[in-house]
Amino acid sequence: MTTTIDTRAAGLSAPTAASPYRLNFVRLVRSEALKLFTLRSTWWSLGVTVLLATGISLLVAAVTTSLPEEIRAQMTVNPMSAVVSPLQFTMLVAGILGAMAITGEYSTGMIRSTLTAEPRRGAVLLAKALIVSATLIVTTLVTSLISILVVTPIFGSDGFAWDDAELTWIPLVWAIISMATFALLGLGCGFLIRNGAGAIAATVGILFVLPIVMSLFSFGGESWQWLIDLYNYLPSSAASGLTTNPTNETVRNVIVLLAWPAASLLGGWAVLRVRDA
Repeated sequence: MTTTIDTRAAGLSAPTAASPYRLNFVRLVRSEALKLFTLRSTWWSLGVTVLLATGISLLVAAVTTSLPEEIRAQMTVNPMSAVVSPLQFTMLVAGILGAMAITGEYSTGMIRSTLTAEPRRGAVLLAKALIVSATLIVTTLVTSLISILVVTPIFGSDGFAWDDAELTWIPLVWAIISMATFALLGLGCGFLIRNGAGAIAATVGILFVLPIVMSLFSFGGESWQWLIDLYNYLPSSAASGLTTNPTNETVRNVIVLLAWPAASLLGGWAVLRVRDA
């Protein structure tokens, strides 16, 4: 009996070989990509984004080219305006996808495994932000190319061409950046609230509900002008300004567009550091 106990004790005290694997930042980013793309909700969201954006672009192109000549002369009608027009709708899908990218881990408890494998919580947030933003950038770029193929024949029969000197690609660049910032805004709300329904509600409220509410005060007269002015400092308003008229208040719109996701991610990082998973 004594010999058996000593043998077990010796076995327990024997040194174990160190694992050759280390979780560096590249592997952390890869693990976050695997977690995001193995969710069916991710592919549903991306599919809805592609179909919604392409369909709206097609409708806008068809409607604008069917308008009378005197009305179209007063409008900015070109292929680019049709391609970026779905932004006000697809931004909701981007924000919801960003929120679900983290709240799902809190609902299943996977966040504990994530933080155990990588105790540096800021690195976890940064890795998720990189994957989510890259996903929306690629998706928006692919969607825009599809929309271009769809609307070009419609506008081409009416004298529009993509090599027109008056046509600028700047709105498309801002549309791609805007979709990434909307997703990061949702991701930050997810880290802050840690609940899927709450994070989605907060994201939709900021991107969609607040602009509608503030626009209602335009009937209130000068006494509510301060609230109407705040409308220009909403992320959706900044994105709209950059994609429809990039030369007007560009600096302000860029700051507003980047400040919202930055604030939500910083708040999420602060909460992640001080609260248990």
